[in-house]
Amino acid sequence: MKKAKQITANDVARLAGVSISTVSRVISNNPKISKSTRMKVLKCMEELGYYPNANARSLAIKKTGTVGIIIPATSEDYFSNPFFTESIRGIIKSASNSDYDLLLSTNTEKGEELKILQKFIKGSKVDGVILMTSKIEDECIQYLLSVDFPFSLIGSTQDENQKINQVDNDNCLAAYELTKHIIRIGRKRIAMIVGDFNLVVSKKRMEGYKKALSESDIYFDKNLLFSGSFDEKTGYKYAKQISNIKPLPDGLIVADDLVAFGAVKAFQDLGINIPEDIAIASFNNSILAKHVDVPLTSVDINAMELGREAMNLLVDAIENKVRGRKIVIPYSIYKRESTQG
Repeated sequence: MKKAKQITANDVARLAGVSISTVSRVISNNPKISKSTRMKVLKCMEELGYYPNANARSLAIKKTGTVGIIIPATSEDYFSNPFFTESIRGIIKSASNSDYDLLLSTNTEKGEELKILQKFIKGSKVDGVILMTSKIEDECIQYLLSVDFPFSLIGSTQDENQKINQVDNDNCLAAYELTKHIIRIGRKRIAMIVGDFNLVVSKKRMEGYKKALSESDIYFDKNLLFSGSFDEKTGYKYAKQISNIKPLPDGLIVADDLVAFGAVKAFQDLGINIPEDIAIASFNNSILAKHVDVPLTSVDINAMELGREAMNLLVDAIENKVRGRKIVIPYSIYKRESTQG
């Protein structure tokens, strides 16, 4: 069987009656090419069924048309946590509208984010990157700033760096309002499973929690503050520890629904009733939050919108060299049976 002839840029140039360099300039979107010439070349490309080789095109325009997403933990954590899947959905939607492809990091060990990031940049694999979380001393952010590479951040930074594009909720206010809600239903001994102490989001939520306690003249007991991974095992482990505290805390703020599911399971196994014995409220309002045995009060942080705006910010950083934009996404608190007074 005879192999079909591969269409090249030379074939397009001959049909359009222009030079090969003109075809290259049309492919690279060079503004010096007139509209009429551009339309003629594009029409010939379509007629011949010619599609520019992706590598050749990226060399011509010095862009890859791809952005990298730095997943902050193991792939198992990523696939099990609804926050990441929802925010990725938002990124995908915006990337599609902006004509960018996505390259997800494939690190399997925690703490490998910087190595993956450097591979992306030094290997010229991406035009920009999205960081999915922010640490208090974040080496990825420091590196990106040092090489002035386009990036956006889902989250906030500890300092007020004017060069960082970031999108986040007001996590301090959200934790404050969630804690106030539990206080209003009469609870006075409120524990918190905050997540990783090294994350800025954890720091912000602790601030809101402490502020709500202070305003209500409730003593902050550091023994009621717990830190760990964003998974069910963490929730189950700490709920068992909390069950041994005397007197038993009558309220619990949890950093993530996934962690809260584990806590609820542990309390149920121990015969501790929710919300009669302990009221529980959480973050992320995952799809299962309203369908579990005891529907969870939870903060909807609009993860999909966070992802969408992070991608929009990155496109602005790549194409317009925008730096230092900050977007705050509204949140909503859904009050359910787990905190009924």
